[in-house]
Parts: sequence; C-alpha cells; structure tokens
Amino acid sequence: MDKPKVVLGVSGGIAAYKACELLRRLTESGHDVRVVPTASALHFVGAATWSALSGNPVSTEVWDDVHEVPHVRIGQHADLVVVAPATADVLAKAAHGLADDLLTNTLLTARCPVVFAPAMHTEMWEHPATQENVATLRRRGAVVIEPAVGRLTGVDTGKGRLPEPAEIFEVCRRVLARGVTQPDLKGRHVVVSAGGTREPLDPVRFLGNRSSGKQGYALARTAAARGARVTLIAANTALPDPAGVDIVTVGTAVQLREAVLKAAADADAVVMAAAVADFRPAAYAAGKIKKKDDRDPEPIALVRNPDILAEISADRPRAGQVVVGFAAETDDVLVNGRAKLKRKGCDLLVVNEVGERRTFGAEENEAVVLGADGSEQAITHGPKEALAETVWDLVAERLHE
Repeated sequence: MDKPKVVLGVSGGIAAYKACELLRRLTESGHDVRVVPTASALHFVGAATWSALSGNPVSTEVWDDVHEVPHVRIGQHADLVVVAPATADVLAKAAHGLADDLLTNTLLTARCPVVFAPAMHTEMWEHPATQENVATLRRRGAVVIEPAVGRLTGVDTGKGRLPEPAEIFEVCRRVLARGVTQPDLKGRHVVVSAGGTREPLDPVRFLGNRSSGKQGYALARTAAARGARVTLIAANTALPDPAGVDIVTVGTAVQLREAVLKAAADADAVVMAAAVADFRPAAYAAGKIKKKDDRDPEPIALVRNPDILAEISADRPRAGQVVVGFAAETDDVLVNGRAKLKRKGCDLLVVNEVGERRTFGAEENEAVVLGADGSEQAITHGPKEALAETVWDLVAERLHE
C-alpha cells in the first residue's frame, strides 16, 4: 500500500529544530514526508538535515525542478499538510492567499486537511491581526492548534510556545485518520473536564479517587483535531499537555465548578469527564492530624459538594449548548445510568463500569452512551481515543441540529 503523503512545512522560527522530532515520528509511523521549509527556516535547520531525515529532496523555491511543477504537484498529491512551526508571517500569507515561495504555493493548491502549529512571541500571537488571520483559516476548515504556554526565546515566558512534537503528531494522526477537509467542530468552543478532584483533610492528606484523566485528555485531543477551540479543565493529572488546548488546572470540586462555569459561558459543548468528589470534609485541619495514643481517630464529618453537571444542565448560559456527563458505576450499570441521566438533565451520559482494575488508569475503555432522547449506543472495548471520537460524533450531530 502507498504510504500516506505528508507535507511538513517549516517556517522561520527558533522552534524549527523541534520539527525534526515531528518529522521523525511521522516517518517512523509509516508516512512519506516531504519537508518544505521557508528560506528563513533554513537559517535554523539546514536543507541537508531535512533531506537526510525525510529521504526526500528539499527546496524552498518554485523554480527548482520546474519540469515537475512542484508548486502545484506537492499540494495536489498530499494527504496532509502540517506547518510547524507556523510563524505570524506564514499565517498571514496563508489567510490572504499570498504565494511567494514553495510553501505558500503548496498551501494554496492543497485539497487535503491542513494543520497549523503556531509559534511566536506572546505579543505577536495576541495581536488582532494574527487573531483575525487565525479565525479566517479556521473558518475555511484549517486546524490551527493553540500555542502552548511556557519559555520562549530569551527570558520571555508566555503563550506562543510550540507544543511538544509528540502532541502535534497526535493531532496529525487524528486528522489523517478522519480524512476530512472540513472539521465538523470548526468554529466551536468546547469545554472538557478531566482527572479527579481532591478534597483536603489537612496539609498532607486528602479524599480523592483513582481517575487518571486519560479519557478526558483523549476527548480534548480529539476535539482539537476536529477543529474545536478546546478548554481543558484538569484536576490532579500527571499527563503531558495536549497540543492546541487551553488548560486550566484545579484541585478541588469547588475550584472545578468555578472553572467550568467560567469557561462554559461561551461554550457550544461541555463534557464533564472528570471524577468529581461527591463529598468533602466539613472542616479542614490547619495542622497534620496526629495519632493520639491508642485511641481510634475521630469520625470525619462530610458535606456535599456542588453538583456541577446538574447545575450546568439546568442553567445553560447559551441556547443550544450540549452537555455530556460521565457515570462511573460498579453495579446495575445501565439502571443507575438511566436514573442519573434523568436526574442530571444532561443531553448525553457516558456510562461505564469501573473498578480497581477497570477503566481508571487504563488505555482502553468501553461504555454505553445514553441520550436524553431515548437513544442508546454501545461502545465496544477499545482505545479511549475511539470512545472520544464517538462522543464527539454524537455531540456534533446535536450541534448541527
């Protein structure tokens, strides 16, 4: 079988060196990669490096190998074009249809999915011109993933850092797997919660749960690859940041509620995949709770935490907002799931059976998605990414309605 053809565009930013790792991941996973750098990019990484790593010729000019018409053929034959890093200059040219080198000509002729991974200083990313260009590209169907927050060049820190190559690769893999040029979540803002809340007892102890956050992170990555602007509200996870996702970190259920309500104000969909503690200690001990001789410890009084899913479902800040809940059950899974769906008032409820060695922390999942409209869809045992795709399929159907 022919290898999927990927064009890796590299523009002139200091993060160009990271594209070498992205190139390695693409080639080692069976893709035929043609690197098309800008002239500026070659100041950071030379043509010989790109050619050696990809096994294909490298050029920046439309005048090289004119008989092969590269400015047209490369884009026409590609299954995916990814630009990483994408500078403000390349984003502007792509948005306005300029074509003054081989990369921008390739972008104009491509009829396949296109992914941009921006990298620049914070001020450049936040400039209204850049934001308008990004909005234009997204409206046309391109996937423009959000930059990461972190160390930039020099002493600067902020939003504008190129996401890690492994995470960009995951976006590319998902986009290629779907094979559509018009992402069904483009222009949408979605909120995903992930992980498990922790309710402190004293400075060293807490009440928590076994949730790893892997399912929520799979939902966030998948939504980004389908063109959505994603806000991921992460509670006590130890996972790498997904590319193209705005991350808000929280600890407790109360903090999670505040973050969800804030992010949901302009969201088209809210997916509550986090495991939220139902209760928290009624009192917090300022010092570590000590053992007292041989006496048993005092009972710990608990109070109820806010029911975030029910609150969001009942008081939606915008019309047409789709709300998805998760139900982790240990017995009478579907009976309890249907009762919870009715009680919470959400549109969809993903019900799965959990236990010490099931679901929590695993790479796979299986579930049944119950709909408020009476629908029921079983998701067989498989990668959590597959479950995420099904959930977004169902959300997209309801958004389009």
